[in-house]
Amino acid sequence: PLGHTGACPSPQQPVTAAKHVVAGTAGHIDHGKTSLVKALTGTDTDRLPEEKARGITIDLGFAFLEEPGGLTIEIVDVPGHERFVKNMLAGVGGIDLALLVIAADEGVMPQTREHLAICQLLRIKTGLVALTKTDMAEPDWIELVREDVARLLEGTFLHACPIVPMSSKTGEGLTELRAALVTLGREVLPKATDQTARLPIDRVFTVKGFGTVVTGTLTAGRIAVDERVEVYPRGLSSRVRGLQVHGHAVAQAQAGQRTAVNLQGVDRAAIERGDVLAPPGALLPTLLLDATLELLEDAPRPLRTRDRLRFHVGTQEVMARVLLVGQMELAQGRTTYGRFRLERPIVALPGDRYVIRTYSPIVTIGGGTLLDVAPPRFKRKAPALLAHLEVLEKGSPAQVLEEHLKQAGAAGLRLADLPARTPFGPDRLRGLLEALQQSGAVVAVDREWYIQRDASDRLREETLALLETFHRENPLRGGISREELRSRAGNAQERVFSQLLSVLEAEGVVRSERDQVRLAAHAIRLSLEQQRVVDGVEAEFRRAGAAPPSPEEVLGRFGIKGTEKHELFHLLVADGRLVRVKESLYFHAEALHGIQDKLVAHLREKKEIGPADMKDLLGVSRKYAIPLMEYFDAQRVTVRQGERRVLRGG
Repeated sequence: PLGHTGACPSPQQPVTAAKHVVAGTAGHIDHGKTSLVKALTGTDTDRLPEEKARGITIDLGFAFLEEPGGLTIEIVDVPGHERFVKNMLAGVGGIDLALLVIAADEGVMPQTREHLAICQLLRIKTGLVALTKTDMAEPDWIELVREDVARLLEGTFLHACPIVPMSSKTGEGLTELRAALVTLGREVLPKATDQTARLPIDRVFTVKGFGTVVTGTLTAGRIAVDERVEVYPRGLSSRVRGLQVHGHAVAQAQAGQRTAVNLQGVDRAAIERGDVLAPPGALLPTLLLDATLELLEDAPRPLRTRDRLRFHVGTQEVMARVLLVGQMELAQGRTTYGRFRLERPIVALPGDRYVIRTYSPIVTIGGGTLLDVAPPRFKRKAPALLAHLEVLEKGSPAQVLEEHLKQAGAAGLRLADLPARTPFGPDRLRGLLEALQQSGAVVAVDREWYIQRDASDRLREETLALLETFHRENPLRGGISREELRSRAGNAQERVFSQLLSVLEAEGVVRSERDQVRLAAHAIRLSLEQQRVVDGVEAEFRRAGAAPPSPEEVLGRFGIKGTEKHELFHLLVADGRLVRVKESLYFHAEALHGIQDKLVAHLREKKEIGPADMKDLLGVSRKYAIPLMEYFDAQRVTVRQGERRVLRGG
């Protein structure tokens, strides 16, 4: 494999295996797992000097069998010693079948039970038992151990599995064991390729001349040379420089394959076991997870809300607090829903299995299935949270997708965001979204953005209600600013809100004029007195020309106390008849046009103008001259050069 030869073979050659199956050893320390793998494959998976010296597997080891007919069985040899169970957990995430190793001379031991429980919690579907070291036990004793093992397996996924007596030392039973493995391997269903490509990293090392290499089992999707990838949750960007699948350089690796990835431009020290390799933006780092939760019958005590635990998913291990949904304590052997608050971010997807272990002493006590990696902020005891989780656990794929969109509310979700939040691949997502649209359950904002129908209807009703309220409270205003309306409507996502307004306009329900939105039926109706004031104020500003009064002054002449915020004054501004030049300084629009004409004529003749010239030109004081000069700068009529102005582009 890449890193063992010290070079990356070239040119790339295709791997002929049509099917890849991952088998993981499990069992008590010193029951012969590593010797069994060596006898089967010829590969010694004890790689580390410490492993050689102590005669036990501390870290993950890897080997493979290539069978006729295109079947490759990848074998992950995991540690058996209790201290190294977290390494064992790092290796079982992508396993298709379990190879439970039990020494015939010792029988079932504590780690046998714990490893079996972990495999059961991770929902490994099939496997077999290798009854090793038969050369060290009498036939009668071997038969007793076989019966004890059969009792242990009752009610587990291995209840009807083959139990194969064998000896790695003499080779007895090795042919039968290999045949049983091949039979099981051929029955394993192929992994889905319509999924986000994910490689949970279980090893990181450096190859001289090539740089950083990571390995893991590609649990879903495909990954190819030269593709851009991201290391999660660290947010490191990289490119796939090279790929290997058990010793062969390949152009592409697919789900189910043990894969070594040579990463470009990433330092070895920046990556750790537990990180995940995936396409950029495909996964969502999270500190909060909702999940089903099963407590093992032999857990040392009930599980209580806020217990601190070791949380394992994929190759990741992180400390977490558990919050039980709807209860304070979970008894052994019972199931519920749980929310986990993680002490550092991880990446995972709904549908992933996880395992929990106690903080101290370290014991495996339970696990479950992740349901939501971006959970809504329900109150933990609220019935709504329970209903939400029940849909995610038991609903059809369409119901699950609709539920995620429902919880996104008026913001909706982009199609690009959905693979990181749901258990579906891109093709499945598009099919489900089309079906939901056809049924009317989901509305497409555009081809890449979706909102659940009820959320869309609520946003529509809320928007129309807000407009009605605004018109009722502000009968003299032509409309509300579009941004203010969006903000009041729950700060709806911009694209979603734009689409809603477009629909309402097409239906003739609302009108948008410049930045103002109003109900189509809304019209400003002034009383005779109000009309008299509006007409009078406008006439005052028209007559004042380049030296207008303040809003307070002109309103006061009509017996009204108020500023530019007064509704009648605002009406003239909204209509564009009065134009704001600076705070509390307004000009009639016709007056401004006249001033601009004079200014442009002056500049064409004189080429420039200063404050004193402006005063003389208009016959006004600096109070008006300076703001007017700044206004025409802002209108891109003039451009400032020192204290003087010239025509822009002139």
